[in-house]
Amino acid sequence: MATVTVEINGRPYAVGCADGQEERVRILAKQFDGHVRQVAGEVGHVGDIRLFLMAGLLLADELHEARLANPAAEPQAPAATTDGVAEALNAVAARLEKIAQGL
Repeated sequence: MATVTVEINGRPYAVGCADGQEERVRILAKQFDGHVRQVAGEVGHVGDIRLFLMAGLLLADELHEARLANPAAEPQAPAATTDGVAEALNAVAARLEKIAQGL
């Protein structure tokens, strides 16, 4: 398992991922960071967890709209890529839980 350090809203986070998935995790983190910064610009700093939640909801909404626009489309990602992203998301979720416990 590889570890990638990504920056979200100016803070570094170490994320575990499958070997070979490092660049994909960086790309996804950059996209997520853009959404977090957008939310922060609109509502101010309300805490990382709330910013992350709102950004996650924005991404979920975009995905939902994309699926509605093209319901016949199948995911193009091979299983290994999906597994790597799932591992990365699980690592981020674990990190967020630790942060939440410290609040």
